[in-house]
Parts: sequence; structure tokens; C-alpha cells
Amino acid sequence: MPGNAGKIKAQDTRRNTLTGLLLVAILIVIVNTWVAFRSVGVLVDNERWVQHTLQVINQVELIMSAAKDAETGNRGFLITGEDTYLVPYTEAVKELPGDLNTFQTLTADNASQQARLLEMRALLEQRLSLLAQGIQRRREGSPQDEVRLLVLTGTGKLEMDHVRRVADAMEAEEQRLLTIREAAAHRSSLQARGTIGLASALDLMLLVMIFRHLGRERALRLETERVAAELAVSREAVEAKSTELTALNRELEERVRIRTAELETTNRELEAFSYSVSHDLRAPLRTIDGFSLALEEDYTEAVDATGKDYIRRVRSGVQRMGQLIDALLQLSRITRADLVREEFDMAALARSVVADLQIGTSKAGSGEMGALATSVSFVIDDGPVANGDPRLIRVALENLLGNAVKFSSKVGEPIVQFGWDDGVSAWFIRDNGAGFDMFYADRLFTAFNRLHGDKDFKGSGIGLATVARVIGRHHGRIWADSVIGSGATFWFTLG
Repeated sequence: MPGNAGKIKAQDTRRNTLTGLLLVAILIVIVNTWVAFRSVGVLVDNERWVQHTLQVINQVELIMSAAKDAETGNRGFLITGEDTYLVPYTEAVKELPGDLNTFQTLTADNASQQARLLEMRALLEQRLSLLAQGIQRRREGSPQDEVRLLVLTGTGKLEMDHVRRVADAMEAEEQRLLTIREAAAHRSSLQARGTIGLASALDLMLLVMIFRHLGRERALRLETERVAAELAVSREAVEAKSTELTALNRELEERVRIRTAELETTNRELEAFSYSVSHDLRAPLRTIDGFSLALEEDYTEAVDATGKDYIRRVRSGVQRMGQLIDALLQLSRITRADLVREEFDMAALARSVVADLQIGTSKAGSGEMGALATSVSFVIDDGPVANGDPRLIRVALENLLGNAVKFSSKVGEPIVQFGWDDGVSAWFIRDNGAGFDMFYADRLFTAFNRLHGDKDFKGSGIGLATVARVIGRHHGRIWADSVIGSGATFWFTLG
């Protein structure tokens, strides 16, 4: 078996090498094909320029032909006085402006030709004007000799010679360009033929390599089939083990499912028990509180100072028990409430909670937490939009901000800050209050575990457990950091 593995590895190496060579050959063919297409494009472009040059030369000839027709028609009319001889002249006068404009369009990229065109246009306009004067005088009955002398000799002949020289210069320039462009077209033709021939040769080589590669692949496939036959027995053993592992996994999954169902049932029973106990305890507590209040108000003179202290302690214990029941009910509601996620402004929610703390103080008049909240400096920083259940998050913020106010009550200038920490991507609540010992940090979010005595800071021990339950339901995380006497910081995320 090790020998077969070595052979397979060597075969894989050869196969990868051949595949690489084929890819390189294909890449070369693609590049050469691109070069061939480009060469053909250059050839077509050069041929187009050759045709363009021939068209310009032909246009010069058309201009000169029209000028000669004008001269011939004019001469016939002057000699005979018959209007039929003016037909070539009339057509030439109509065609010349268009022919000149066409030449201007065709040579728009050639500054020297444009300059010659301006010169020829001026000469032809002057010449046609002279011819028109001759026709006019002939029609007015001027002596024939005078007209001939005016048109056929002197300035008219010199102007036509000048026109011919300009036309010859135009044709010479185009002949020069024609020679250059025909040479470029010839080179492009040779290059295109060469690249196409090279591409064809490479394509042939590629076909040969593909056939050789297919032959080797066939041999490798036969070898692989032989190795596969040798591995069939071991595969059957592996499949048997896999079947056994699958059965074990199914059994384990069934056990997990049953255990999960048992835990869910237990949790529901515990929640129902907590809810029922919390409600059932309210009735006797209200009775105790009512009779204690009656004793305190109606039998003030009959009870001495010690008795009054006992009554005050009874009422204080009843009220504390009521607060614990309220906290347990809130924790139970948090556990059972439906989670409805939506996007909301976390900073705005925090400002609303702070405002409720302060407004609650003004309504209560002498509420202890309200009085503390009004003396605290709150710093609420904006942050990103949060996604969660704002009702449940409000409960968490009420507990966290309430704790920050409570544990900052004994410093000179209490400050509570709320905002977003980019470094850890989490929301935070920071105070400069009493702080706590990080050695006991693992007990923070457990119900009824308090790190401070009730004499220093009153509380139920349920608040942070409620916060942890809210954050947990959002699949988030909450943690804290603190130094005794220097305040504490709580961070949380919403999953």
C-alpha cells in the first residue's frame, strides 16, 4: 500500500505538470490570437487610410475638372453668344463649392492641405468672378475682341496657372501620404500573415499535447481503478465503522434532546413556582404592613420607644420583602416575555431612562433614588443604531443606570457616563463611585449575590441578574471592570 501511494503521488505530480504546460500553451495561443486580430485591425485601418488618400486625390481632380468645365463653357459662350455653351459653366459653378467642402472635410486632419484649400478657394472665387464679368459684358453687347482680351488673356490665364500649381501641390502631398500608407499597409499585411501562421502552428502543437495528455490520463485512470479495487476491502471496513459511529451519534442526539426537554420543563416549573410564590407572598405582607401601620398611627402613646423601633423594623422588613418580590416578578417577566427585535436609538433610550429617574424624584418629592439622580451629572454620548427589543433593553438600562447612581451617591461630584466604546464594540455605563473587588466579579450577575452590605447601599440583589438575563436573551455578552473606590464600568453587547 505505501508503494501504491507513492505511485499515485508521482502520477498526480506528472498530471499537474502536464496541466500547467497545457495552460501555458493555451495562454500563448490566446495572446498570439489577440496579436493576430490586432494586426488585422491595423491592416484594415491602413487600407482605409489608403482608400481615403485615393479619395482625396480624386477630389482634387474633380475640382480641377469642374474649373476646366467652367473655363470651356465660358469660352464657348463668349465666342458664339449661345446660352447652350453655358451649361458646363453653370454646372461647374454649382458643383465647385460642394467639391471644395468635401475636400475640406476629407483633409480636416492635415493643416497644410487646409491652407492650400483656402488659397485655391480664393483663386477659384476670383476666377469665377472674372468669368461672370465676361458673360455679363457679352450679354450687354460688348465688342467680341474686348471680351476675349478680358477673359482669355492676361490675369485670367495667370490665375488658372496658379490654381493648377495649388492642385499639383495638393496631389503631391496626397501622393506622399499614399506612398507612406501603402508601405504601412504592406507591413501590416506581412505581420498579420505571420501572426496568423504562428497561431496556427501553436494550435497544432496544442492539439498534439492534448492528445498526448489524454493518452496519459487514460493510463492513469486504469491505474487508479486498480488501486481503487485494492482499497475496496478497507473501504468496506471504514463504512462499517462509519455506520457504527452514525448509530452512536443518533443515540447521543436523542439523549441530548431528552435532557434538553427535561431542562426546559424544569425551567418552566421553576418560573411558574417563582411567579406563584411571588404573588402568594403579597397578601400576608400587605396584612403585616397594614397592621404595623395601624400600630404606628393608632397606638403611638401606648408603645414606648423600643416598641416604636420594633414597629419601624417590621415595616422596613416588609417593604424590603416587597421590593424583593417585585424584583423576582420582573426577573420572571423578563424570562417569559416575547423578544421582538427592531432598530432603535440606544442613546435616546438612555436619556429617557435618566429623565424618568429625575422626573420620578420631582413627583415623589423625597424619593431616595430620585434625590441621588438629581445630584448626578449624566453624560450620554451618541452611538450606532442598536438592534434588539427596546422594552427589555429599557429594563436593563434602568437597573444599570440606577446602580451607577446608587453606588456614586457617596462621592463629592458623582458622574455617570453612557456611550459606545469603539475599542471593544460594545455599549458601556461608567461611574466614579464605590467600585467593587474584581476577585468577586464572577458573582455579579447571580441573583441575591451582593458585593456591598445592605447598610451601605440598599438593594435586592436581583438587578444585575435581570440585566444578565436580558442580555442573554439577545445572545449578547455583559462584563465589568472596577477598582475599589474609583468606580466601575459595565460593557454589554446585543449579539
